[in-house]
Amino acid sequence: MYRTSIAIGGALLWLMTPQLALAGSATGSMGISATVLSACIVTSNSMAFGNYNPTSATPTDATSTFDVTCTVGTNYSVGLNAGTKAGATVLTRQMTSGGNALSYSLYSDSSHGTNWGNTPGTDTPSQTTAGLLPSTFTVYGRIPAQQNVEAGSYTDTITITVSY
Repeated sequence: MYRTSIAIGGALLWLMTPQLALAGSATGSMGISATVLSACIVTSNSMAFGNYNPTSATPTDATSTFDVTCTVGTNYSVGLNAGTKAGATVLTRQMTSGGNALSYSLYSDSSHGTNWGNTPGTDTPSQTTAGLLPSTFTVYGRIPAQQNVEAGSYTDTITITVSY
């Protein structure tokens, strides 16, 4: 009798519990999308010429580097502007100390033969990003010898522009 009560109680409990009937199934799809933008960042180092002797017959040279990191497959060119001195151009850059100016040039090659300007396709290096690793560019600077300038601390600021 005890077994019968358990069996009847279990059956009643099963009947009172809602049962799920699996009659079939349905499927659907959900689209997923994203747009990857072409983007670049620049990190740079300063160029320090050190001491310039205006009586020396030898130009003063210096180098610096900067890194450009762009989205994979991005075609870009890198330009350097004329600097902050009014009237300076990419061919006649000038550092200033008060009202005094000291001429200098920036080049994309170690032989100082290719001026680094700011016109894409003309005087700027071009590159395509193969991976999300920085591309390092070296800038070669030169202060021409024997400039007639006053003693002082001369500075300028160049803007690096990545066109993509």
